[in-house]
Amino acid sequence: MNASSTEAAPPNGPLTGLKVIELGQLIAGPFAAKTLADFGADVIKIEPPDGGDPLRQWRLIKDGTSVWWQVQSRNKRSIALDLKTPEAQEIVRQLASQADVLIENFRPGAMEGWGLGPEVLMALNPRLIMLRISGYGQTGPYRDRPGFGVVAEAMSGLRHLTAEPGRVPVRVGVSIGDTLASLHGVIGILMALHHRHRSGQGQVIDVALYEAVFNCMESLLPEYSAFGAVRGPAGSALPGIAPTNAYRCRDDGYALVAGNGDSIFKRLMKCIGRADLADDPALAKNAGRVERVEEIDAAIGQWTAERSVDEVLAALAQAQVPSGKIYTIADIAADAHYAARGMLESITLGDGSSLAVPGFVPKLSLTPGGHRRNAPALGQDSDEVLRELGVTDAQIQAMRERGILA
Repeated sequence: MNASSTEAAPPNGPLTGLKVIELGQLIAGPFAAKTLADFGADVIKIEPPDGGDPLRQWRLIKDGTSVWWQVQSRNKRSIALDLKTPEAQEIVRQLASQADVLIENFRPGAMEGWGLGPEVLMALNPRLIMLRISGYGQTGPYRDRPGFGVVAEAMSGLRHLTAEPGRVPVRVGVSIGDTLASLHGVIGILMALHHRHRSGQGQVIDVALYEAVFNCMESLLPEYSAFGAVRGPAGSALPGIAPTNAYRCRDDGYALVAGNGDSIFKRLMKCIGRADLADDPALAKNAGRVERVEEIDAAIGQWTAERSVDEVLAALAQAQVPSGKIYTIADIAADAHYAARGMLESITLGDGSSLAVPGFVPKLSLTPGGHRRNAPALGQDSDEVLRELGVTDAQIQAMRERGILA
C-alpha cells in the first residue's frame, strides 16, 4: 500500500484557501465536505459536544472510534458546539461571515429555527455559498418528512430494480443515495464558485436525496412516457442491452461479461466457439440480440460452466472482451491495479498502528488530493477556531464550563 502522511501530502490542493463550514452529521453533508477537504479546503466541522457526530460510533470500532470516521472526516478540523444555545449560534454566524461555503444536512427548517437560515447568513456574507442536503428538498409537500438514503433510493425507482424477478428488492450494500446526493452537492458548489467568481454573488444549493438518485436513472422516465413501459427487476442483467450479465463458472464463482458492443459481441462469440452466432446477421445489432438474449446467455453460460473464473477471464482478456470478477474487499486490498493507482493508502493512527483507507478521487495531474491530517478527535480544534474569530481564552473557558463548548 502507498504510504500517506501529512508530510507526503501535496502542499497545495486546488481548493487551498477555500473555507468551508460543515454542519450536520452522518453521511450526506460530511461526505461532500470530505471531498472538498481532500483537495485542500479548510473544513471546520461543527459537532454537538455530547458525543459528536454519531458516525464516530458507527460500525466497527478501533480504539474507541469508528474506522469509517477516519475516512469521512480526514483533513477536517473539529469544533464542538451546542447549536441549541444562542452563544453557539452566534459563533456559527461569525464563522459563516468569513466562510466561502456552508454545508448542512438537517431537516428543512432546523437552520431557520436556530437563526441560521440563508436569509440571515447571506445577509452577513452575500458571497456565501450554502449547500443544503435533505431527503426531499427545501420545498414541496414532502419537505418536512424525515428522509434517509434508503428511502430516497426507493422513491427514485432504484430499489424497484435491484432484485431478481419475483423476489424481494434488495438495497445496495452502501449508502449510495447519500453519496450520490453528496457528489451532486459538490458539483453544485463548484458551479456556484464559478458563478461567484464572475458575479460576486453567493447562492443556495438545494439537493434532495431522492432527486440525486433519480438523476442517475437513465431512460426510466422517457421509456414510461413514450411507451408506458415500467422497467422491472432483472437480476444481474441490464434489460434492453445484450449480452451483459453474470455467468456462473465451474468453481461456483461468477464472471461478469459485457459483450454488448457490436464488434465485441463478435469477438465474444468466436472466443466461446460460437462462430455461428458471431456471423448471424440477425445478431449484428443490439436490437436483434435483445430479442434472442436468452439464447445468447445460455451459450455463454454453457461455456463459462466448463471453466474456472480465472480461465474465463484470461480467455476473454485475450479476446478483448470487457469482463471481470466480483471483488470482495480482500480482493481489492490485494489488487495490483488499485495499488498502482494510489487507491490503497495507509495512515498512522494516534496509537501508532496503521490503517488502510481509500485514496483520492478524481486524479488531478497538477493539484492532486492528499492526506494532510487525520480525522480529528471531538472538539480537537475548538480553541484554535475560536481564537481565529478573536474569542479570548477566558471566554472559551467560560463556554466550556457552561457546556456550550467541548
